[in-house]
Amino acid sequence: MGHMPELQNNYAQHEMYKHLSTCSEEHQFTSDVHKKSSMGQCKRLQSQCVERALACDVCKTFFKCPSALKLHVCNYIGEKPFTCDVCNKNFKVSGGLKAHRLSHTGQRPFICDICKKSFIYSNNLKAHLLSHTGQRPFTCDICKKSFIYSSNLKTHLFSHTGQRPFACDVCKKSFIYLHDLKVHLRIHTGERPFTCGVCKKSFKQSSTLKLHLYTHTGERPFTCHVCKKSFTQSSHMRVLLRIHTGERLYTCQVCKKSFTQSTHLKTHLRSQHCDM
Repeated sequence: MGHMPELQNNYAQHEMYKHLSTCSEEHQFTSDVHKKSSMGQCKRLQSQCVERALACDVCKTFFKCPSALKLHVCNYIGEKPFTCDVCNKNFKVSGGLKAHRLSHTGQRPFICDICKKSFIYSNNLKAHLLSHTGQRPFTCDICKKSFIYSSNLKTHLFSHTGQRPFACDVCKKSFIYLHDLKVHLRIHTGERPFTCGVCKKSFKQSSTLKLHLYTHTGERPFTCHVCKKSFTQSSHMRVLLRIHTGERLYTCQVCKKSFTQSTHLKTHLRSQHCDM
């Protein structure tokens, strides 16, 4: 917390800036010449104060508005001044708390026009829409696998480094993804928390339940824009698109033969290079 005096000084400068910004309205000038001179001086003082008030004293980053500086300072000192009155979770900005409250009310105001899936956050809807278009803008430089979310790419890189940071306390099996560990623990507990409302079959993962529901509705929401064939899973649609484009993302490092699907590469390695 060695930066605390400097950070507190940011707020003091901001208060001075607010004061100076009102001085031209509150002060009356009797001489036109004096008025112009004083106004010019005031504007210079305001400009200097803006630069001081909106620059972080710790890292010298400059911000365009006081609210951005305040959030930046909160990141330094760990302050989360906005608290949920239901679960007591804390947030750095009021907008984060406002969105979080929807998780208690069940409201999901952002709805996909294609599949009607709803979301609490608009950013999640924007990312979800990529699953319908087939776009995956974040690509691994090593294996060329692509992702909708940058966070998924970041976690995927563990598969190349060998890091598996999430370990099961029961059997010591480790995982790249925290979500995979949570699902794995259900093997030990027998928990199947996701139940089909139609046939009462239960599942360990919500995504598996979602796919199962398509067997009741007949829905196939992912459609190839080339041949119009539709699928229940976006991954199946992407494989078909590679057949149309001729794209072969998965290459054998032994003989350099390439494939449209990772499963085909694995089969090739087992059948052709298993003795290596």
